Amino acid sequence: MLKNTGRSGASASPETLLTHSGRNSQNHLGYVNTPVFRGSTILFQDLDALEDYTAPYRYGRNDSPTSKGLADLVSELEGAAGTVLGPSGLSAVTTALLSVLSAGDEVLITDTAYDPTRNFARDALSRWGISTRFYDPRIGAGIADLISEKTRAIFVESPGSLTFEVQDLPAIAAVAKPRGIAVLVDNSWATPLYHQPLALGADIVIHAGTKMFVGHSDTMLGTASANEAYWPKLQQTQRLLGVTVSPDDSFLAVRGMRTLAIRMKEHQVRALDLATWLQGQAGVLEVYHPALPSHPDHTMWKRDFTGSGSLFAVRLKAAPRTAIEAMVNGLTLFGMGYSWGGYESLFLPIKPERTRTAVPWTAEGNMFRVHVGLEDPADLKADLAGGLARYLAV
Repeated sequence: MLKNTGRSGASASPETLLTHSGRNSQNHLGYVNTPVFRGSTILFQDLDALEDYTAPYRYGRNDSPTSKGLADLVSELEGAAGTVLGPSGLSAVTTALLSVLSAGDEVLITDTAYDPTRNFARDALSRWGISTRFYDPRIGAGIADLISEKTRAIFVESPGSLTFEVQDLPAIAAVAKPRGIAVLVDNSWATPLYHQPLALGADIVIHAGTKMFVGHSDTMLGTASANEAYWPKLQQTQRLLGVTVSPDDSFLAVRGMRTLAIRMKEHQVRALDLATWLQGQAGVLEVYHPALPSHPDHTMWKRDFTGSGSLFAVRLKAAPRTAIEAMVNGLTLFGMGYSWGGYESLFLPIKPERTRTAVPWTAEGNMFRVHVGLEDPADLKADLAGGLARYLAV
């Protein structure tokens, strides 16, 4: 795991930050965790207090002790100047993009981006006069050839959704920074424990906190954290949009994050073990996990990451839909669901060829996204072995 100096400059391990940051027990009657502060109206003692716009709490939509504790914790982990919270990962993406883009601008987005990010660019940004071009996730410094006089932002997701390409973030940032182009990174897969985009040159780092941060599949959350240069604009955009997170969801997110380091260690070990096992199974054509030596971006992953997440993909030999149906419908431990990051394992049929545009996906066979939870690995292998047998029998 990466050491993080946090905003205060005091060196602390991620485990220590996760345990102690954002608690402020002395301000809350000694309670270990900040209690849930529900409320909209905040009363001011006098006119001076009303006119003090630097006060930490002025209205429930903007902040509460519960949400502030969560934001402070994320900022410490990211080494960020500040963090805004949203009610979903997508809200964090949209808030971050709108904080750096205006009508007439252009954004470059990796071709492997999370589908809702692509949809927002296509169906919303385009209506507001902001154009989008999707780029090859392995373009690296070659992204300079795509930059136009209108380019104001580059959106990175590494590794990419569904197909798990790792991007050369330092090279992209080196191209963007002299041109004043903002670099935004979706870091949901690795979390700040295993990847530090701001330290590698990014300006804003985004998380679908619903996933690894919360860790229990029971709360929706998004976070966006910025460096000093972009923090004022990110915070202003959040306030203008009225994006907010309920105090109850903030509390659940903080509670989940207290165990993030332990969970990430277990998810990493179990996912890599299962991915390695799958490589040797009949019918498996390829396993897409950056921590595997066979992955084409493994060397770059080793350079920029200190660990891996719970999620990867597997491609099986071509078979009809009835084979997919027989496989997934008979699984007893792996569920089917569109999220990930919880304690329960998931196995989801995916079709990357439906969304890719810059680099068409032409690999033959059927693809599945795998999230490895906290069940016994032997039980998970037995469940998948049965599924593979049914798949191959059709």
